[in-house]
Amino acid sequence: MFDLRQLLLSFTTYILLRQWPSGLNPHQDVDLYDGPKSVAIVGAGSAGLAMLKTLVDFPGDVYADWEIVLYEQRKDVGGVWLPDPNPAYPPDLPETPLYPLLRTNTPVPTMTYPGFPFQPGTPLYPRHEYVEQYHRDAALHFNLRPYIMLNHAVLSSSWTGTPTAGRWDLIVQDDNGHKTRKSFDHLVVASGHNHYPHIPTFIGQEDWLKNSPVGGRPRVILHSLWYREPERFANQTVVVVGAGASGLDAARQLGLIAGKVYHSVHGASERASDVVEVKPEISYFTPDGVVFSDGSIVNDVQSVILGTGYELRFPFLQEGGVVDVRPGANKLEGDILTTNLRYLFPLHQHIFSLSPSYPTNALAFIGLPELVQNCPSDTAQSIFAAHVIADQSLLAPRDELLQQLKESERSRQSQGDDPYSVGHTMLGNSNFEYQDSLINYLKERGALPDDGRNFVDGWRREARWYKYLKRGWKRVEELGHERKWLSGVETEEEWADLMERLDKWQEEWEMQHGLVFPEESFIF
Repeated sequence: MFDLRQLLLSFTTYILLRQWPSGLNPHQDVDLYDGPKSVAIVGAGSAGLAMLKTLVDFPGDVYADWEIVLYEQRKDVGGVWLPDPNPAYPPDLPETPLYPLLRTNTPVPTMTYPGFPFQPGTPLYPRHEYVEQYHRDAALHFNLRPYIMLNHAVLSSSWTGTPTAGRWDLIVQDDNGHKTRKSFDHLVVASGHNHYPHIPTFIGQEDWLKNSPVGGRPRVILHSLWYREPERFANQTVVVVGAGASGLDAARQLGLIAGKVYHSVHGASERASDVVEVKPEISYFTPDGVVFSDGSIVNDVQSVILGTGYELRFPFLQEGGVVDVRPGANKLEGDILTTNLRYLFPLHQHIFSLSPSYPTNALAFIGLPELVQNCPSDTAQSIFAAHVIADQSLLAPRDELLQQLKESERSRQSQGDDPYSVGHTMLGNSNFEYQDSLINYLKERGALPDDGRNFVDGWRREARWYKYLKRGWKRVEELGHERKWLSGVETEEEWADLMERLDKWQEEWEMQHGLVFPEESFIF
């Protein structure tokens, strides 16, 4: 005799998965209906919104007794895409590394939550304001606002209980300084990882800083976290360090306004622009200049901008004794969750903490993977996490998960991809494979209906190989033909078709004119 209620719930989940595949499918009755649960989410960027959307996608009679709260310390949703109206100056940290001239470096169709495209008319590579609005649109469209507590910072989180049962005790402070204590069964950390700058130090830099020219501007070494207006560096000689998205952007922008720009990178890298001179890594400073690893010296440098990335820190978890900070650690020692400032371990699938202090589904992290399309990756992680929160039996015993992690780490290390050095970076197509593996795992265990499809749509994979797309859109803008190309583009299929047509259009034009460009990196 079949259960009509289960059948209806499964069908509801199937429909949700086709619209935005984040709904839970209560196929199994192991833990899903075993009393109410409480879940706290920290952070209202793309990761936090994905997790919240996934949880509230439960059919109403399943999660009706669940308590779901998202805490966001800032005034609105959007994470790093939300501008900081009054950015702090060093050493104080600004709320976001966002700078006014920021544009996306990937086409917006690939950046979306599955099934929820950007508004019609959005430029293919828009300014940051469009991405900020996209997150607000998602929160409104999916009715997430009632669960979000803005201007609430989580100061501390600690576990009270045993390895099999207990509660997370959170201390939360509002914008009036009022503190409250609140307990939850499950904690989801979605607070991002672009907050705490990694600032390398170089031999001789202090003497160089002190030896500023008499009557001139003081020399400065500034991390890109504080970089805002390129006009500040007009007519200066500037060294930009780092070949990531921030370093490339700063070098390109400064190349148009600074007197001279040197781009210091490790190994081969995409060239920022024709007017930017590429240099190897900085070796040391003299009182008068900068010495690079090839022995070359530049003596007229006035500013150094460090696009050197961020440290993986979680102050509210450190405060509660949940995370230990051990810079440079390359193996697990003890039972506590550890960050070496690049890599957080031990985690199952970059998501669940495997510390033996609490259940394996008690503490989850969403959004740690780097070099990924954030919204799709966050969604896949959220689906996986939500199912496991609802039903811990979906996971193997902790010892097995730890062994799987060790084998995975050894495999990556053998390929020259040591997670203890590169962190949660997803190289090549591994981000697509990772997302598919999370969803397929749930399908194989009957937690999701097997529709025979991959989680990652084919057009998202194909977009990675569009070598002419960005130059094509730049030419569209130069010709003033944006409306022509964007007209009638609304659905995911239409956005995908636009990218394919534009890439071919630009390729044909470049071939016709015999143009050859250096290959650009597809940086997520």
